[in-house]
Amino acid sequence: MKKNILIFGLISGLIVSSLITITAICYTKKNFEGNMVLGFTVMILAFIFVFVGIKNYRDKFNNGYISFVKALQIGLSISFIASTMYVITWLIAYYNFMPDFMEVMTAQGIEKIRLSKELTSIEIKDKIAGLNSMKELYKSPIMVILLTYMEIFPVGIVVTLISAVILKRKQNKDLNIA
Repeated sequence: MKKNILIFGLISGLIVSSLITITAICYTKKNFEGNMVLGFTVMILAFIFVFVGIKNYRDKFNNGYISFVKALQIGLSISFIASTMYVITWLIAYYNFMPDFMEVMTAQGIEKIRLSKELTSIEIKDKIAGLNSMKELYKSPIMVILLTYMEIFPVGIVVTLISAVILKRKQNKDLNIA
């Protein structure tokens, strides 16, 4: 089971870590708009290996059966490995290649908020304060780690829950009478 988790966790982690490369390329552009859709698309594609990993364990190592709890355990383990790889890759990229990322992103966000015609002056003030608060959080390496996990791990949890529900299969007790 550990080998199965490790293999699919690493594959998923490699895919999702490639997102950091895309982020680095987009970082030099003026507009971060398309990154969110692209980011979640890559995350979901990477977390397909959660489904594949659970199914592989069920079919090849567990005689075609798996409980919801066991599927959840395997899926969360794969998600955690992939998420950890993503966090480590982000830390390397952020601290070595994009140390001003939060300043650039905050400045662009503030510019976009100020140009918004739908917001009141109070809403503008609140949104700018929120961006500045996030920028302050990013001054702590622990917060960078936690915020980066919060960016990706919930996607892995959702994919794990869906996969566990779809793939669970109880062993037929009638066949075990012998």
